[in-house]
Amino acid sequence: MNRKLRFGMIGGGRGAFIGAVHRLAAIMDGKAELVAGAFSSDPARSQASGADLLLDPARVYGSYAEMVRAEAPMPADAHLDFVVIVTPNHQHFPPAKLCLEAGFNVILDKPVTFNLREALRLRNLVRKSKKIFVLTHNYTGNVMVKQARHLVRSGKLGVIRKIVVEYPQGWLSTRLERTGQKQAGWRTDPKRSGAAGCIGDVGTHAENLARYITGLGIESLCADLTSFVPGRQLDDDANVLLRFKGGAKGVLQASQICIGDENDLNIRVYGAKASLEWRQEHPNELIVKYPDQPRRIYRRGNPYLCAEAQLFTRVPGGHPEGYLEAFGNIYREAFRSIAAEVQGRPLPKEPDFPTIDDGVTGMAFIETVVKSSRLGAKWVKFPDV
Repeated sequence: MNRKLRFGMIGGGRGAFIGAVHRLAAIMDGKAELVAGAFSSDPARSQASGADLLLDPARVYGSYAEMVRAEAPMPADAHLDFVVIVTPNHQHFPPAKLCLEAGFNVILDKPVTFNLREALRLRNLVRKSKKIFVLTHNYTGNVMVKQARHLVRSGKLGVIRKIVVEYPQGWLSTRLERTGQKQAGWRTDPKRSGAAGCIGDVGTHAENLARYITGLGIESLCADLTSFVPGRQLDDDANVLLRFKGGAKGVLQASQICIGDENDLNIRVYGAKASLEWRQEHPNELIVKYPDQPRRIYRRGNPYLCAEAQLFTRVPGGHPEGYLEAFGNIYREAFRSIAAEVQGRPLPKEPDFPTIDDGVTGMAFIETVVKSSRLGAKWVKFPDV
């Protein structure tokens, strides 16, 4: 394209965490610009947030419905090319539905909806609209995660036998939601977060990472959810046994009461020939282990990496890349499809970003985990979605 893509944002105003992350990721490559937004359900707060971002006040709205009504008829030289939705979970489906029906491409923060029923409805809307829909499971944008996927899928590890994926945090080890902390407030509230707390917030990242790297879907699972902090309504700790299609076994643990842990998403994949290990807090390295030779450490930015990893590398080796760059990689890849859709060109084949199908699988994972735990940690078959 000979211009930047134009986008609007729903949510992500003053006091929000993830909105700023999305804005940085979207503009990282100079391919897009924010021109409109409904940043809060409070019109005054939304206007203040728009002023912070130096937006035209006429394109800052008091509600997402008002924004869609005003922006949909805009002329071609001002029309939004996509909308980013970064609201709490219970406010994902309504604006996504409205945006798709109005003809906008959509980028949505995870998890995709409030429950599986909404996710299935949204998938039907995406297919009917033929618009680009992107779900920001951002860790799949990490360069060394792409190298890990290449090693698994090219057979370097052999048949996969076991997957161990963990996402421990400690930030909710006390009842932080009672202090007025905004993120803790909605993430621990079943009316806004959904049926799960920790497993929906970070457990879905762990499930998605395991599936992205290995390509294996879950066949059945056995889950034990706990709310350790007195008075908390949703889980803050999850332990899940997994049986994957094809015979591999797995362990997934996610927690937000692990004092001292910050954001330690990590995965180990064990094959018949070799195994690998990657940690989000050390994202530039991938460890590969063998039974008959020393372990190897692959480092980002080197020419020995696979083509996919090199494609998404942004700076030379020795200059760390992490969370924001991974987010930027999701956006950069999404822009290839959005630009093609806007121009009426054929869409790229097999784009490398999470889709509505990943969102549906993530919601099925949440609901199956909750069901298993409520049944007393019984094995439950994963639904065919």
